[in-house]
Amino acid sequence: MPESLLPLYRKLKLKYGRPAGQWKLWCKRPKTLREREQVVIESILTQRANWRNVEQAVENLKAAGCLSLPGLLRIPVEQLGGLIVPSGFYRQKARRLLALADLIEQNCGGLLRLKEQSAEGIRRLLLQVSGVGPETADDILLYALDRPVFVVDEYTRRLAKLLNFPCGFSYQALQNYFQERLPRNYGLYQDFHALIVIDGKARKGKKGAT
Repeated sequence: MPESLLPLYRKLKLKYGRPAGQWKLWCKRPKTLREREQVVIESILTQRANWRNVEQAVENLKAAGCLSLPGLLRIPVEQLGGLIVPSGFYRQKARRLLALADLIEQNCGGLLRLKEQSAEGIRRLLLQVSGVGPETADDILLYALDRPVFVVDEYTRRLAKLLNFPCGFSYQALQNYFQERLPRNYGLYQDFHALIVIDGKARKGKKGAT
């Protein structure tokens, strides 16, 4: 039986508490439909972006009345791009958001209908959208659809290297390493991944201050 990673999770939780700040919504349980849709939207906006800039883009969408998947489909791509300028790469992200909203709303009948499908099936569908890679797809699966799939990002990779995890550092290798050593619980996965990011940013901040 592989050694459990629960002690690492408990250590991070003791140090930082329940994930807050930018993670307040993503780690909220349960979520309303609109909150789930907001996570989907933010999963695109947060690509290569500072969270404060993402928040500004989200506020712009909210003020325009289109902070939902159906709402995105009601506005032209040029207008959407203008609203999300703060998040950077706004033209690319506008196209990605509309393609993702179209897939979920038009092809799948909405997010709740999509949620009824298997995690593997959902992941295959999401990966068909240009600009949606494994990390973004798993963000949506874990934080918007409550599926126990562990998200691997650069902070996860850095922690694994820092702790000398005896595994490869590819996305799949690290995801397998975490999932084989944790109970299959989406709430645990949400909080653990969020705490890894919080810890990684704290380490980065200390390094930058020296």
